[in-house]
Amino acid sequence: MDRRRFLEGTTTLLAGAALAPNPLTAGESRSSAPASPGRLVLPMNRGWRFSRTADPNAHARDFDDSSFEKVVVPHTNVRLPWHGFSERACQFVSSYRRRFRLPPAARGRHVFVDFEGVMTASTVWINGTRLGEYRGGYTPFSFELTPHVDFDGENVLAVDVDSTERADIPPFGYEIDYLTFGGIYREVALRVVPSTFIENVFARPKGVLTAHPSLDVDCFLLSLEPSRHALTLEVELREGERTLARGARRVPPSAAAAEPLAHTVRLDALGPVEPWDLARPRLYEVRVRLLDGARLVDEDARRTGFREAQFTDHGFELNGTVVKLRGLDRHQTFPFVGQAMPARVQRRDAEILRRELGCNMVRTSHYPQSRHFLDACDELGLLVLEEIPGWQHVGDESWKELSVDNVRRMIRRDWNHPSIVLWGVRVNESRDDHAFYTRTNALAHQLDPTRQTGGIRYFQESELLEDVFTMNDFGFPLKPPNHPRYLNTEFVGHTFPTKTIDNVERLTEHTLRHARIHDQLASNPQYAGGLGWCAFDYNTHGDFGSGDHVCYHGVSDIFREPKPAAGFYASQCDPAERVVLAPAFHWARGDESVGFSRALVSSNCDHLKFYIDDKLVGEADPDRAQFPHLPHPPFDVKLGELFHRWGDLRIEGYVGGKQVVAKSYSGKGVDARFGLVPDDTQLVADGADSTRVVLRVTDEFGAIRPFAGDAIRLDLEGPAEIVGDNPFALVGGTGAIWVRAGERPGRVTLRGTHPHLGASEVTIEVVAAPTEAV
Repeated sequence: MDRRRFLEGTTTLLAGAALAPNPLTAGESRSSAPASPGRLVLPMNRGWRFSRTADPNAHARDFDDSSFEKVVVPHTNVRLPWHGFSERACQFVSSYRRRFRLPPAARGRHVFVDFEGVMTASTVWINGTRLGEYRGGYTPFSFELTPHVDFDGENVLAVDVDSTERADIPPFGYEIDYLTFGGIYREVALRVVPSTFIENVFARPKGVLTAHPSLDVDCFLLSLEPSRHALTLEVELREGERTLARGARRVPPSAAAAEPLAHTVRLDALGPVEPWDLARPRLYEVRVRLLDGARLVDEDARRTGFREAQFTDHGFELNGTVVKLRGLDRHQTFPFVGQAMPARVQRRDAEILRRELGCNMVRTSHYPQSRHFLDACDELGLLVLEEIPGWQHVGDESWKELSVDNVRRMIRRDWNHPSIVLWGVRVNESRDDHAFYTRTNALAHQLDPTRQTGGIRYFQESELLEDVFTMNDFGFPLKPPNHPRYLNTEFVGHTFPTKTIDNVERLTEHTLRHARIHDQLASNPQYAGGLGWCAFDYNTHGDFGSGDHVCYHGVSDIFREPKPAAGFYASQCDPAERVVLAPAFHWARGDESVGFSRALVSSNCDHLKFYIDDKLVGEADPDRAQFPHLPHPPFDVKLGELFHRWGDLRIEGYVGGKQVVAKSYSGKGVDARFGLVPDDTQLVADGADSTRVVLRVTDEFGAIRPFAGDAIRLDLEGPAEIVGDNPFALVGGTGAIWVRAGERPGRVTLRGTHPHLGASEVTIEVVAAPTEAV
């Protein structure tokens, strides 16, 4: 099929409801102010009322909801302990209500409500009129409110949220190794647009590596009423306040339509543009204006980046340079609130992966994830494999229709993210289904011919319909690549679950298993690289995990605190970027069988010296015999009889003969210090903004004491609340809660009190948030 004909004919698949076009696409403004004279985007995250009981009377406009709880979205339908709870606790049908008045500028325009994510099925009502049901928790959806809204008075939006694991909705139908939780867990907004408006924008860079790059901008226009005049599309490419290029095209009059039409504007003569790369992820803005003569009808903008990315028979290439992919899989769930974390917390995960763990790629296992996380990946230079919802099971034809629709919604939401280099169009680890996966793969290519496709499988005999053979391989050694373009997408994980409180032998072996896999991946250029399972421990069903509803498969724990294996990933960066020295052990004489005799250290130094009580007891170089292919092999040091000498340990790291780092570890076996460490010291008073506060017990040198399990009493003063257990029992000497801002500015003081080590305090300033206009 011709691409233009496809784009002009494509509509949004109706997933169980008559849906309005253009739920939020990544990069769209969400400010309370008008995005342009032609449109208003009005956040409505505050002022919701919530009940854990679905009341059919609650759909009515005049229903008394004063007994409902006041909540702000992102919102979870129930807060839970971080482990040891039943998966049934969040599986129920709840009710949400939101009253609003439209501004005078809305009159004469069309009004939509956009939901970014609601788990799992949503039935939406406006002023007592049922609009329909949307089935799916990971993709955005919209309804048009215009025929039923009161432009002069108060309106009531009601949503029944079914958070049960319904077999008719992906990923459900059999069993899944993760929890989906429930609630309106992503943002909501009203969108007020003219009768002909910009429904979506897809910016497609061309000739990025040539002397004359260009940009094709597909502008999708939707006419809800007949347009009587020819209109004009104007497109600008901007870098900050500087305009790099402009283009325009005429749009002829059109009849009313249910589907958007694509009009492509090409921008040539861009001049030199800086490519989006891992080290310098340069982003540009594409602004699109729809004009009726000199009158502005509508305006929208997207971010884009100029880069060429492709999987080849000799690995992955970014802008013509081979890059060995080294990353992790990520679940977007968190302790206590499931998926209902705001932008700041979602972005923080990307920062941990890129800046702290040194990854250059992440997989959004096993579903499309928060736009805020993807925005951060764009800004940080973190490549992304994004995939559709699912886990092993493929349902009936109706289920497959929803899955195909998930492909469409995922790609149309996220196609402007330069960080995304591969679409995952198979249900994770499912069996082959030729007709189904032929369809999902073809749809991905029709919607986005600029990116390759993959599909996560677990057996090499699987039929390859996509561009890249993406393979979960939990054995060692890995299977050799059996296709020219080959990416390992899971390893280690469930085959060796590891907790922060495990003994030193297990912590060391966990680190070694990740190192061995990456060493083998580096040995053959046909391995594009690998994504380990997984970044963070996560909640799961009772028939998975370690018996407490947690899979301890991460290189970091569920609170995002690193295990020793995280140090291996961090150590693979260039020391010019950051010097890493991360022991895969805690300093204890008897936690290893017989006694401590082996020191595994992940580091990008080229020489280490070991001191006990300030006496040099050993030196070592990277273990290139065991890890010949890694850029920075771990140091595997056999100390032998040296464990008989005991005292404080100091490790010095050298690069080029110069000492660049030193770390010390107490030999006293004493919990010496307690502290609170916030990720941020300023929040916005929007009722949702949150930051993690880590609780740590350390020795006198700042090293975590892994067997400290004390209960920490938390006291908070000021306009915020604690999200988490209180008291909080440390796990592995550490743990975390989140501080969530209220809706008024002020100073927040959080005080944590350890039963023996005293108190620690942090102060967080909560600054005023913009007022929501509805």
